[in-house]
Amino acid sequence: MTSVPYPAGPIHLAKLHATGNDFLVWTRLDPADDHAVPTAFARALCDRHTGIGADGLILLTAGVDGADATMTLHNADGGIAEMSGNGIRCLAWAAAEAGLGGDALVVDTGGGRRTIEIERDAVGGVHAATVDMGPVTFDPAAIPVDAPSAFDLTAEFHGVTYRGDAAGMGNPHFVCFVDDVESARVAQHGPHLETDPRFPRRTNVEFVAPDGASALRMRVWERGVGETLSCGTGACASAAVAHRRDLVGPRVTVRLPGGELTVDIGDTIRLGGPVVHVFDVDIDPAMLETDAA
Repeated sequence: MTSVPYPAGPIHLAKLHATGNDFLVWTRLDPADDHAVPTAFARALCDRHTGIGADGLILLTAGVDGADATMTLHNADGGIAEMSGNGIRCLAWAAAEAGLGGDALVVDTGGGRRTIEIERDAVGGVHAATVDMGPVTFDPAAIPVDAPSAFDLTAEFHGVTYRGDAAGMGNPHFVCFVDDVESARVAQHGPHLETDPRFPRRTNVEFVAPDGASALRMRVWERGVGETLSCGTGACASAAVAHRRDLVGPRVTVRLPGGELTVDIGDTIRLGGPVVHVFDVDIDPAMLETDAA
């Protein structure tokens, strides 16, 4: 094991969660800072045994070209992800604390520019947010998925056949319909479905079942993370797929192990849900350890 040599000196992080999907947010607004985060450092911070622990590390930096802020997201495995609907609501809390934007926030992400409407409590703290997530795509090249169509895909593993659709929300998703979400073998089959060779960037995998005319139940295997309590982009992708199949209307409650999210489907998709600040922490990177450079 070797220590992580980056950066020098203590750093300040905020830990937040959005329906149980938890993130570390590192605010670095000085343009002169080196904003590149080594994979091993992000992975070490997110490690739940030897680090602080989180589903991802979010770097909040200054915005450009009219944006209030820029979001760079590292999954728990250290790799870069394009977008997180829950993560960007956590970023909105940190941006408000830093004095960025107002009740609306414009953020550039790896999945494109997003606009966030912030909801504050009686003392002015951010407790919820609604994000314009942009349009869903079912174009195989844009998702991306190597298939003639994003619809009616099947995948088999250990005798189980999964059926569903691929969708893009700035990141790739495979929405699989199952009879019983609770008994779905998310942890056992999710890693195999994530690396389905038809998805060149791997994929997030949603295990979904309708729950009435306006709700879905969902569990998720997140690319580069594992099973999480919630996934914002996954909720959006699942609602869009179910709506296209006439299983739900344009306003969908998505029920996840970590709580409920609201998805409104129109020309773009809007995602609403809570944000909870857990704690702030100062950590010396020299105290972290990793088994890779």
